[in-house]
Amino acid sequence: MTRATSLHLGDFTSSVSVYGNQAVPKYYGDALVQVAREIPEVMCLGCDLSASTETDVFRDAIPERFVMIGMQEANAIGVASGMARMGDIPFVHSFGVFMTRRAFDQVAMQVAYPKNNVKIVGFLPGLTTLLGVSHQAIEDISLMRSLPGMTVIEPAGAAQALAAVRAVAGYNGPVYLRMERASESLADDQPLMELEIGKAQTLCEGEDLAIFACGLMVGHALKAADILTDRFGIACSVINMHTIKPLDKQAVLQQAVQGKGIITAENHSVIGGLGSAVAEVLAEAGKENTFLRVGIQDTFAQGGSLSYLQEKYGLSVAHLVRVSADLLNKTLKEQDQ
Repeated sequence: MTRATSLHLGDFTSSVSVYGNQAVPKYYGDALVQVAREIPEVMCLGCDLSASTETDVFRDAIPERFVMIGMQEANAIGVASGMARMGDIPFVHSFGVFMTRRAFDQVAMQVAYPKNNVKIVGFLPGLTTLLGVSHQAIEDISLMRSLPGMTVIEPAGAAQALAAVRAVAGYNGPVYLRMERASESLADDQPLMELEIGKAQTLCEGEDLAIFACGLMVGHALKAADILTDRFGIACSVINMHTIKPLDKQAVLQQAVQGKGIITAENHSVIGGLGSAVAEVLAEAGKENTFLRVGIQDTFAQGGSLSYLQEKYGLSVAHLVRVSADLLNKTLKEQDQ
């Protein structure tokens, strides 16, 4: 298992920059155009980051329904709120850290409180940026799920992008959609994933552990589950919690059977995100499963490549395998006492 030891120049000169690999299809942009052709009320608003948020695809395909606000996220939220009141379905785009932290008061008072049908789309989730603290959205889920009536969705990569956009467009109410740009193309034979808001997806089942994951950590969880089975004989369930609010409580409780360890995995602070949401369900139901949260601990992260940052801050597949095996050993010891 590799460990992060030092940061090198290559960590800042990777071909997959903060703006993404240009050779990779723009899955979100293509999905938004496809859904907009199906639903004429869908509008696209940008905040001077068209290429980085893949909205240049929409701008070029349907320019009459594209609005460039400029570097004014708070103002963009206000404009989108007004458009929603007139019957449009505005999708507002920027980096997640700007769309949530910088414009939080406008999101609260002009979108969440009046329950306007605005779709807020934040890119560069968590550690998926070279640019460090100023661009890392590590508390955006926490902020958005604290707002009454706000739905929070993070799909499991490009294969679920189209289903996520279609579900969000068809949902009547405010939504925060947390999007990661794909760093590589989907395989030709890879099936697209469905997404029903509020309904978790069990991707594999095992009786020893359950890993609830969202976003890029879904893929990590599946890889970790394979390693745990092959190397340690541990049978692991992996559940894609693409909807973090409203959380599928029933899916959590179904896994909270006696003696089963439960882990959450997210590209976000462990405070206020998926891990907190699952912990609340377990605590309120009186479940006493051994429980552990994998995510960014209570710290800001530095800049660097995604692979380096994931290893340093404990979001790598190797780390997930280590903590899963440790958690299962702890669970077995407690059962023997």
